[in-house]
Amino acid sequence: MFDIKKIRSDFPFLNMKINEGNAVYLDNAASSQKPKTVIDRLTKVYEQEYANVHRGIHHLSMKATENFEDARNEIARFINSKSSEEIIFTKNATEAINLVASSYGSVNIQNGDEIIISMLEHHSNIVPWHFLRERNGAVLKWVNIDHNGLIDIDHLNSLITKKTKMIAITHMSNVLGTVQPIKDIVNIAHNNDIPVLIDGTQGAVHDTIDVDEVGVDFYVFTGHKLYGPSGIGVLYAKKERQKDMMPFQGGGEMIAEVTMDNVTYADAPQKFEAGTPPIAQAVGLGHAIKYINDIGIEEIHKHEAKISDYAKGKLQEIDGLSFFVDPAHSKGIFSFNMDGAHPHDVSTIIDKKGIAIRAGTHCAEPLMQSFGVTSTCRASIAMYNNEKDIDSLCESLIYCKKFFS
Repeated sequence: MFDIKKIRSDFPFLNMKINEGNAVYLDNAASSQKPKTVIDRLTKVYEQEYANVHRGIHHLSMKATENFEDARNEIARFINSKSSEEIIFTKNATEAINLVASSYGSVNIQNGDEIIISMLEHHSNIVPWHFLRERNGAVLKWVNIDHNGLIDIDHLNSLITKKTKMIAITHMSNVLGTVQPIKDIVNIAHNNDIPVLIDGTQGAVHDTIDVDEVGVDFYVFTGHKLYGPSGIGVLYAKKERQKDMMPFQGGGEMIAEVTMDNVTYADAPQKFEAGTPPIAQAVGLGHAIKYINDIGIEEIHKHEAKISDYAKGKLQEIDGLSFFVDPAHSKGIFSFNMDGAHPHDVSTIIDKKGIAIRAGTHCAEPLMQSFGVTSTCRASIAMYNNEKDIDSLCESLIYCKKFFS
């Protein structure tokens, strides 16, 4: 059984008072709170187990290396990768996408080659491909979304040509909360011999990931949204694609041998992990995933679905709120605006009641432009949110309306 009372007691932040009310944290799509067990694990690393990894034969270095690689194995199991050698540590999902764009894209995508992305994308899955447009002469092609906030598969098919060299698509929209048909997209791409990168920054939290079953070439996610520490991200890179990738950065760890005349590179994943890696952060993320697995990922998703359904109903009862897709198609992330009010004003007013939501472009300006708005309010749930949190949000929004009526 999913024990929400026990789960909430695991997160120290939820005991805080914010301004005039109890802390109600509904900004989880930006970053999640951390359970005490993850905080304690990080403390233990720094107090008792810290040393650099892979480079020493003394006890602490070997223990740190064991912990670091155990975390890599934990992550490989979490996404069902065939090998931990397909798991590359980065500082966040943004760096992971940049790594692919640089290590794979700069070698394999040249002048006139095409990259397909969608109107849903976070800037992190736009700007690195823009670099290739700017520097290599690549062409960006934008696939539309339908009225439900889903990738238009027919339009995607129409954009593919012999020059298409990459499709980069989000798993789950960070603005609309819509889960995309990533397996269908991968199948279409692979039938045309096109690699696919999936931005799983939200999908890794709210949906089940099986990279082997989906068949994706590259999958990225970040630790700080997955109840782990900041400063750690993950790139899954299929072994078959790694042979076509150059190193991302040069330095220690990523080499096999350096002479005055020549450098030979280490095998993956070290080939793509130059310098001292985020040691404690990786261990913390591995521990966060263990925490998730101990609760049960399916149980978490069931609870989130229940709270999401509750939020859909309660939010739609409030007059004057407008949504950009039917909330029935959203999975734990709700973007809306209030008649006559700027999203920043809404967020500021309800913050006085202790309610944390996000207001702005959500790093998705092309999507904002397609809706004809400059910003939205966004409420997003996590495993520790309950019906009372949603009630508090709705009460604060009704209170907020008084200032704009």
